[in-house]
Amino acid sequence: MLSAGVAVDLAAAVELAGLPAPADGLLSVRDYLAAGHPNDLVAEAAARLAATGNGIPEHELRLLPPVPDPDKILCIGLNYRDHAAEAGLDLPTEPMVFAKFRNCLIGPSDEIVLPDEVERVDYEAELAVVIGRRGKGIPVADAHRYIAGITVFNDVSARDLQLATSQWTLGKSVDTFGPCGPWLVTLDEIADVADLRMRTRVNGTVVQDSSTAEMVFGVAELVAYLSQAMTLEPGDLIATGTPAGVGFKRNPPVLLRAGDVVEVEIDEVGLLSNPVAAPTPAGRRPVAATAPGER
Repeated sequence: MLSAGVAVDLAAAVELAGLPAPADGLLSVRDYLAAGHPNDLVAEAAARLAATGNGIPEHELRLLPPVPDPDKILCIGLNYRDHAAEAGLDLPTEPMVFAKFRNCLIGPSDEIVLPDEVERVDYEAELAVVIGRRGKGIPVADAHRYIAGITVFNDVSARDLQLATSQWTLGKSVDTFGPCGPWLVTLDEIADVADLRMRTRVNGTVVQDSSTAEMVFGVAELVAYLSQAMTLEPGDLIATGTPAGVGFKRNPPVLLRAGDVVEVEIDEVGLLSNPVAAPTPAGRRPVAATAPGER
């Protein structure tokens, strides 16, 4: 947990706040969300720990995704009016849902690794919702009570695999194709989640510049819609769609190459920056280190 630019142990903050913590002192973000602890009490305890030198400065950290082990990564296609217009498609009458899997997740500053087998790799700036409590059949009016917060997501896509068939999952779930982070921002810190400016830059050049005001289905609508079919669990990610400016629709196309740097920025939420790399000689992605106790 980050407080005043210093990372402190989440389990220690929970314990200092007088709340239940695992006997072994280890606590994953998903465990924390499932426990339903009051964020304000834990934040106060974290600040006390940071003030007494019990932490690590932010610049010494390598951040993982805010939730590295979600039960589900649910994604929404064609959910921005400007993106539908650039694609020449009608607006959907219901959310278009597809999936990514946790093998694709990487943190801020981690490498997006381009497999030899794909040639048309694209970026997609997205706002991602993190579910905070278990829910099924959630009314739209109550959806905010089930949201832990929001974060920045890049739905990196292998267009050649994605568009080879009518099913998108393979082209969306390539290893490292889900950069996420750096922060999980609670809704009380956001002025209006339905009016956040978002931008993507490739090597410093702006290629997407839009707003969540362009969304067809808003955050609350998506949480309610998905919960009609499935139980949403703490830590689940919902990537809510991308605006206009995706690479394969530009003229000429802008596709990712080794050596590029992709930045996705959403006002009030954060900046996600990832370099793009060729495969390692062994053809394997580097395995991200996880903290003890993370699943």
